[in-house]
Amino acid sequence: MMIQLTNRALLKLSGADVQSFLQGQFSNDIDALKEGTVQLNSYCQHQGKIIALVWVMKSADDFYLSFPSDLTEIVVKRLTMFKMMSDVAIEDVSDSMIQLGLLEGDRQGLSPFKLNAQQSIALVSDVNGIELSNSGVWAQACIANEVPEVTLSTSEKFVPQLLNLDIDEVGVSFTKGCYPGQEVVARLHYLGKSKRRMRAFECDGEVKVGDELLVTGSASAKASGVVVRCATLDAKSLCLATIEVAYEDDEITLNNTQHTKLIRINHD
Repeated sequence: MMIQLTNRALLKLSGADVQSFLQGQFSNDIDALKEGTVQLNSYCQHQGKIIALVWVMKSADDFYLSFPSDLTEIVVKRLTMFKMMSDVAIEDVSDSMIQLGLLEGDRQGLSPFKLNAQQSIALVSDVNGIELSNSGVWAQACIANEVPEVTLSTSEKFVPQLLNLDIDEVGVSFTKGCYPGQEVVARLHYLGKSKRRMRAFECDGEVKVGDELLVTGSASAKASGVVVRCATLDAKSLCLATIEVAYEDDEITLNNTQHTKLIRINHD
């Protein structure tokens, strides 16, 4: 299956200093990125909170950055500010290149970048002759594979650990060196386990990104969690949300007028 990802921006970065520049900006090890793969990266502010979660892809000497389109202005402004006198060119190619999400099966002759075992990304100039599927199946696959997302409404609300990006260093390298927020992220890692993690849930009601989760037994003065991304499957809603680990299998509801009950799935 192939799905056109219409809600994602795409930047092309090139120049003699581009790799070292990105190495100093993002949370993962850009120097270890190989062609044909998608590398998850947190673009953090100085307190370690994620401004944008970026999919980085390498093609020859160029790098492509994919992230939700509502963060375009923020990300471009920040990259431009930090590149200073570096030999780095930043080009917004969102309108000239199309991003396709590929699920397992026929790739119709494309050479995609692998995101995980079931999902890949292809960059094409047009979709003529390509059979496209409903966008909902991509959203469902992101939930099933626990692929987090950060949009404008959730920007600067999560540290990487809340989105499980530190597990197996899937989105954070603890040996690569400095980047904005690195000291905070590393301190959280080495001081002990995160008390909150991202988990997958399902429910019968409507769910929106940014909705708060509540647990009756929690003593937290704040909400027990936040919805990270969501999708629909038949009559059910699916979502990824942060939750206090100690209460992840307790009775969890959305902080709405219906007190919609969430059931955890993908138990680990």
